Amino acid sequence: MANAPKVTIAPAKGRLGILTPGMGAVATTFIAGTIAVAKGLAKPIGSLTQMGTIRLGKRTDNRVPAIKEFVPLADISDVAFGGWDLFAENAYESAVHAGVLERDLLEKIRPELEAIKPMKAVFDKKYVKKLDGTHVKTGGTKWDYAQMLMEDIKNFKEENKVDRLVMVWCGSTEIFLKPEDVHQTVEAFEKGLKEDHPGIAPSMIYAYAAIKMGIPYANGAPNLSADFPAMLELARQTNTPICGKDFKTGQTLMKTILAPGLKTRLLGLSGWFSTNILGNRDGEVLDDPDSFKTKEESKLSVLEQILQPNVYPDLYKDFYHKVRINYYPPRGDNKEGWDNIDIFGWLGYPMQIKVDFLCRDSILAAPIVLDLAIFLDLAKRANFAGIQEWLSFYFKSPATKPGLYPEHDIFIQHMKLKNTLRYMMDEEQITHLGADYYEYYR
Repeated sequence: MANAPKVTIAPAKGRLGILTPGMGAVATTFIAGTIAVAKGLAKPIGSLTQMGTIRLGKRTDNRVPAIKEFVPLADISDVAFGGWDLFAENAYESAVHAGVLERDLLEKIRPELEAIKPMKAVFDKKYVKKLDGTHVKTGGTKWDYAQMLMEDIKNFKEENKVDRLVMVWCGSTEIFLKPEDVHQTVEAFEKGLKEDHPGIAPSMIYAYAAIKMGIPYANGAPNLSADFPAMLELARQTNTPICGKDFKTGQTLMKTILAPGLKTRLLGLSGWFSTNILGNRDGEVLDDPDSFKTKEESKLSVLEQILQPNVYPDLYKDFYHKVRINYYPPRGDNKEGWDNIDIFGWLGYPMQIKVDFLCRDSILAAPIVLDLAIFLDLAKRANFAGIQEWLSFYFKSPATKPGLYPEHDIFIQHMKLKNTLRYMMDEEQITHLGADYYEYYR
């Protein structure tokens, strides 16, 4: 190790405020779970920041500390939760309504949850057609709403006595939008806010407010939100970390685990048919074709990037990929993702893989929200600005430098994340070459 670290990380002094636009099933499962873990009532299963370890040096060194002991992370017992929602329910009422967590657990932390009340949301039904908001801001331009959000953030920081903030979008999927001229520069975007440009959706207003104030921002939905030139420019101006979009939870998580295995063994793919049923608010929103189009674009891109048909045309050229999402109210938050995978092997002989993932959407998403909040706070204290590609591990649509294709292989993403932590702490990068253990050469 060098005498002086390459990265100077400010200590995690004081409280961290975690703001979530959207305080429905995902956000309340995250909030309630984090409170329960901090009180010793449950384990943070699925959280890399809380349960993960990291190998340092050679395997023979036996140095495998917990990540939270290796890197100066915020302590989850010293955080404050806040956010905005279309409905006025407090976090306890919203968690009960979502029906994800058992009432017995919620009752044990009821006072803490009841104290968390959502601020009025920025909402426009044109962008999420299946929802009607009753707890929303009114009477202004999109520029006015951005100013209102920044005022909300200032008040939250003061009232909760927090020193640092992060924002993680946990709201619904908006309709599909493509970047336009209004998204190209900060000047054009701010002009668009003042003129109520239709290409500016509510999630973009939240992203703008956060990034303008230097608050790290992550997007849990597939919306066009912070992944366009104006926001990248603003992030550079305000020295703000930003990252990808659309939490990698159920079916896509399985794809990023299975597809690298097929490619590693050079097994061909003829087709991959995916269908989902879910009955929560997300399922209802995605029942609208325009919102589903946004989700579909995110889900379809994963296999193409992992399998590289142009590099392996004999194995993956023209494979058929279909994704379906069906709203089925009786299933609630317990999503079912079913996959039929047609593959072929030696001499072209066909085989099949069937996957039926009976998962819990918010249970898989909650630790992602926690990790992103904790890691984004670390990035801010390390003076990292702009796109944080090392956090691709958590997203269906990782953010990358313009012109650079995203890395979707979850195992490569995992290595990239841990090597970034090693880099921060001036530890040697691990390549897994291992030649120094053996006498391969003399």
